[in-house]
Amino acid sequence: MTGPAGTGAAHFDFAGLRVLVTGGTRGIGAAIARAFGAAGAEVLITGSAESADSYEDLPSHARYFQLRLAHREDIAAVAAAAGRLDILVNNAGGTGGAFTPYDFDTAVDVNLNAVFHLTQALGGSLGESRLRGGAAVVNIASEMSLFASPHFFGYGAAKAALVQLTRSFCVSLAPRGIRVNAVLPGSVPTPMTNPFAENPDVHKLVCDATPLARWGEAREIADAVMFLASPAASFISGHTLVVDGGYSITK
Repeated sequence: MTGPAGTGAAHFDFAGLRVLVTGGTRGIGAAIARAFGAAGAEVLITGSAESADSYEDLPSHARYFQLRLAHREDIAAVAAAAGRLDILVNNAGGTGGAFTPYDFDTAVDVNLNAVFHLTQALGGSLGESRLRGGAAVVNIASEMSLFASPHFFGYGAAKAALVQLTRSFCVSLAPRGIRVNAVLPGSVPTPMTNPFAENPDVHKLVCDATPLARWGEAREIADAVMFLASPAASFISGHTLVVDGGYSITK
């Protein structure tokens, strides 16, 4: 798993394995998809648009599927088409826009219910994984799992519930040899968060509250996901890994 001597970088080998990254068209999801692709995996990604042509700069060589999270028929179609699967990264979700949040019901449907139904539907495929240490599911939560927001009630509630869902799936899927963990990213510039990241006052506020005194990078979230999905984490399940530069301990 280690990188070249002296670099301090980790190297993961996922050659011959198949990974599904929901919401893999941009932001953290695209960074995760690219990282798995660079490690030799066959990568499947999803987005809400009907065609991959609707996106620019998609992860190279990734196979695209439409997945509208509130549409159960899309979830069933993706699960049927995915075939054998070794790793599932439930990354897709959203607030409905930086300043126009989803209504509560839609936020819960998109950020929580869709994860439940897709993971349930793919349990059989994941149970046939060839990954050493067993198949892996990694759910992407949010720091709103920990902190209240007066603006995004549904998003925060859904992401907090996603942490609990991770624990429940850890128990229910363990007999099939499937590990389930979550990553809780801190502040990372993405298309969803750029309105905040590009605001000098907000940017400084986050840096001042973060012990490492900076925003994170999408690749750093991808590294955490790859670790939890790898055999190096073969005895880790039901865990939520906070990747936030220490921000949460100052709140």
